[in-house]
Amino acid sequence: MYIPNQFAVTDKAEIVEFMKRFSFATIITAKDGLPIATHLPVIVTTKDDNIILTSHMAKANEQWKDFENNKTLVIFSEPHAYISPKHYDKGLNVPTWNYIAVHAYGQGTLITDADKVIEIIERTINTYDLSYKQQWDNFPSDYKLRLIQGLVAFDIIITDLQGKKKLSQNKNDNEQQKIINALSKSEDTNEQLIADYMKNNAQNKNSR
Repeated sequence: MYIPNQFAVTDKAEIVEFMKRFSFATIITAKDGLPIATHLPVIVTTKDDNIILTSHMAKANEQWKDFENNKTLVIFSEPHAYISPKHYDKGLNVPTWNYIAVHAYGQGTLITDADKVIEIIERTINTYDLSYKQQWDNFPSDYKLRLIQGLVAFDIIITDLQGKKKLSQNKNDNEQQKIINALSKSEDTNEQLIADYMKNNAQNKNSR
């Protein structure tokens, strides 16, 4: 990912927090020169200074066959906002887009043990819909075993992590504040989120 220095995110904890918050990711591999992508919810954990991404997909989706032999790219990207040049002090300006994105490269490992696959499903339930857990717990074991026969679970251990936070850092304080004010009043959730990230970024800069 192209990352100018002023937009680079180097704080690993900050990147992990973003990945956990916006965890519906795009998983990309390549086969015979053709990029292949799948969109999945991903569980993000850290262990022994490693970042591990865990998920599962339908066995019929043959992308999983390329996880162990090739490097995988996982993209996390959610809030974004159009930035109008009307917020700038000078008229000689062009529109742009503010956004945050993380590119995580890693090596995949397939998980074939039935108990571990069920554990991953339960971790997913606990992460996204804890209220469903009681219903899941009441399902018969043979139903769960039949279910996982149609799934492939996997871990991806991250070997290269790239974070980009493009939040008008190249604009002056007055221009940034005008953008924050405008986006904060928007009814669009993405624009509100970008305004919040811009506020936090400005506060962190001023506290240094």
